[in-house]
Amino acid sequence: MANTQSAKKRVRASLRKRDRNRSTRSAVKTLVSRARRPALPDAASLTSEEVRRAISALDKAAEKGVLHANNASRRKARLMSALAKLTPAAEATEKAPAKGKAAKPPKTKARS
Repeated sequence: MANTQSAKKRVRASLRKRDRNRSTRSAVKTLVSRARRPALPDAASLTSEEVRRAISALDKAAEKGVLHANNASRRKARLMSALAKLTPAAEATEKAPAKGKAAKPPKTKARS
């Protein structure tokens, strides 16, 4: 048990911080698990919105010091790769040029 006034105050402060950190960590875990839920193909926008919320919560937790910055970064990378695996076909069809319309590299003139 703490004997000095300052040690007792630190114990009280650490208990307050512990409660606040636990609630933040719990909220982050909830948002990440919601984002990881398997989504229906027609609800892809909902999934990306959930991922956006989870990433925002991870950033805020890392900024406050509740999570280590590398831990938050790793979790964000895993979320983004999972999201990319869910919708690779939809993005590929939007970005791919039509057949026969491929962009040709510009011709360069020979210098003399």
